[in-house]
Amino acid sequence: MGVSVQTHDFDLGTEVASLRADDAGAIVSFTGMVRNSPDGTLVALELECYPSMATSALTDLENTAVERWSLTGCVIIHRFGRLRLGDQIMMVATAAPHRGDAFAAAEFLMDYLKCDAPFWKKEHTKSGSNWVENKSGDAERQQRWTAQKD
Repeated sequence: MGVSVQTHDFDLGTEVASLRADDAGAIVSFTGMVRNSPDGTLVALELECYPSMATSALTDLENTAVERWSLTGCVIIHRFGRLRLGDQIMMVATAAPHRGDAFAAAEFLMDYLKCDAPFWKKEHTKSGSNWVENKSGDAERQQRWTAQKD
């Protein structure tokens, strides 16, 4: 299990390999990348946070996933600072005895990270900069986990 909030890049293969264990029958991973805007004007994405606050929030999220699903391992990495097109922003990887728990936990973590992780994103485009707001669809995806818990 592990959470890291960092400025430096990470090696996806190394992180996923760290979850291999005799009791893990499945490992699921997701890596978020900086992608260009639909109009092709994005130059960079800047993520700001208070690292200790972000680490605490992501650790709480990890603990929730571990309590809810039968996980044998979990890794959450989120970068901050100025990132260019194609850079890795974050990753989530979960390991479980069975694929259902691994997939569900990874999707849960992603949905909560999109809405509740204490990071502020600023897009730098060819014509200026602006702060990024959460999308309504992200909140709707997150809400389904509350409904499933009841």
